[in-house]
Amino acid sequence: MRNFKVDQSLKELTEHRTTALPIACYQTTINQNVHGHIPLHWHDEVQFVRIIKGEAIFQVNEERLEVREGEGLFINSGCLHMAEEKDQSGCIYMCLNVSPHFLLSQELYSTYVSPYLQATNLPYIFIDAKEVWGKNIIDTMLNVNESIQQKLPYYELDLTVQLTNMWKNLLVNGFHLEYDQTEIVKSQRMKQMLNWVHLHYAEKMLLDDIARAGQLSRSECCRYFKRMLRTTPLNYVMDYRIQKSVLLLQESDSTVTEVAYQVGFNSTSYFIDKFRKSMNVTPLAYKRNCAASKFIKH
Repeated sequence: MRNFKVDQSLKELTEHRTTALPIACYQTTINQNVHGHIPLHWHDEVQFVRIIKGEAIFQVNEERLEVREGEGLFINSGCLHMAEEKDQSGCIYMCLNVSPHFLLSQELYSTYVSPYLQATNLPYIFIDAKEVWGKNIIDTMLNVNESIQQKLPYYELDLTVQLTNMWKNLLVNGFHLEYDQTEIVKSQRMKQMLNWVHLHYAEKMLLDDIARAGQLSRSECCRYFKRMLRTTPLNYVMDYRIQKSVLLLQESDSTVTEVAYQVGFNSTSYFIDKFRKSMNVTPLAYKRNCAASKFIKH
């Protein structure tokens, strides 16, 4: 996937499903995304990741971790996450996104699925291929992908068996589940602030505005952004404006000046400077490169 759409709360809008089932399996080459990395987002589905080539740095909520070739990662439902390749390794990974309600039957869901989705100490689980349970999950991901691609008779039944196997292997670790209300509130406030930024990024924006959206003081707001996004609130706004401008510059009838004002800059020269520092190319050069690549494809 080279790009995907999110709503103002950063919830991914991609419909993760086959024609009949709430499941999707696909490969992602990180540096081919329009932003050069996988930007911050979340989704209701649980996600299993397997690194096929290279090495990636994932951030899930506040934590960052490296995942290497052959290793995997489980990302829980509703958790903010992003990914970038490490050391220009050309990282490619396989993603398996599954609706939680498709993991097990309704009768087993409340006992063996729901408690794990709600636990605040399980935003992610590193899947170590050296462990038996980890290798089982990694191997089963390949089987799931093969079943979806081949669509042999009764493959839907094969998928349910394979997913049950993956989920059981995750649970046999014997995780101690915790439910910390402060963690739940923290996640909600972060999403509220991000939602506000994404709705109003084209307007004049002050730190007070962002803090108010999360019902926080200015200093607490800054601590949230530093802890979860490794940046300041206003730097995040700047980066988000640049991300939006990247998409607008790909439109054939847009101009650099129009895009600058559309994403909230009140000076074209300031926009050009910030874009160049972020993307290592000027907006006009980026626009010309996009037009040239489209022409070659056609």
